[in-house]
Amino acid sequence: MPRPRVRLGDLSVGFVQPLAEALAQLGHDPQPLLLRYGLDQQRLAEPGARLSIPRYMHLGHAAIALCGEPALGLRMGQLSRLAQAGLAGVTAAQAPTLGDAARTLLRFEPLYAANYRGHSSFHEDPQGAWLRFYSISPYNGYNRFVVDSLLGGWLAQLSSLAGRPVQAERLEIEFAAPAYADQYQPLCSGSVQFAAPANQLRLGQATLALPNPQHCPSTWQHLLQLCEAQLIQRTRVRNLGERIVDLLGPLLNGGREPDLEEVAQHLQLPTWTLRRRLAEEGTRFRDLLNDTRRDLAETYIRDTELAFGEIAYLLGFASAEAFQRAFKRWTGLTPGAFRRDQRRGGQSSVASSAGSGTSSS
Repeated sequence: MPRPRVRLGDLSVGFVQPLAEALAQLGHDPQPLLLRYGLDQQRLAEPGARLSIPRYMHLGHAAIALCGEPALGLRMGQLSRLAQAGLAGVTAAQAPTLGDAARTLLRFEPLYAANYRGHSSFHEDPQGAWLRFYSISPYNGYNRFVVDSLLGGWLAQLSSLAGRPVQAERLEIEFAAPAYADQYQPLCSGSVQFAAPANQLRLGQATLALPNPQHCPSTWQHLLQLCEAQLIQRTRVRNLGERIVDLLGPLLNGGREPDLEEVAQHLQLPTWTLRRRLAEEGTRFRDLLNDTRRDLAETYIRDTELAFGEIAYLLGFASAEAFQRAFKRWTGLTPGAFRRDQRRGGQSSVASSAGSGTSSS
């Protein structure tokens, strides 16, 4: 059986629009930068076009270097519109309340963005709800702007429905306070917590209950049906091996690796049944785990700036040395040699591969 290939993630090219607008507001022509990444007008107008997450992070990093504004992500968030999230965003714009809009936007996230290692989520309780955004850590200049733009973007999008500014009651950010930390305060009526356990914002029930004056019940229900159909199509998994590969990404982390028993519990199958069914598909759990780790390792090394110790941690290895031994066994190269080879071979192909949706982070 051919091994399932792991893609770290991608997102709609619609997310390029607020980046370009933010650059223009700061007095910089975004077109040369976009063309450098293969994002011409035809590509940006292509229905359903996606951009790999590593390519998007490199684009954002280059944009910050161009304008010299480390808080570019927050400015992007202010310029975010629901339509940039495609069908899911258009559907959220027809929701009866802001709470329904937020729930819809996060539920149908796979229609406009996919991250193999995790996803956004909506956690409601009697007093309000947390809107949580998953982003790969550790953080650096390539991925902080993504968190900034998404959390700020959710508030801007909900504000557009309410017809007035919407602030979070609480705002929590995983990374340490950056030099521009004071620029987060307009997003939140309370305090902003950095170095938090998750990236999330809190909305109270009064905010969630705000009505959407643009709501049309029949259009809302029709759009929901379209989203559900597309979600089923996009998330359809063909066999047990692919279901396991989908599970492994979020489970691999923190210097530990998931075992067969843990995966069997997630699939609600007895361990012996899982082992037998994998044998019927011509594979074993250990093979799927190793192949997934190898795919992720190659992608992290090629497409991100993460240190090898950080990659080892993300892939569940007990130490950087154990990861390096495994990588040499898989590829015949050390991680350092692999990265050097990939960087030499990729220097001349940035523009040609920019919109290809290849392995991403």
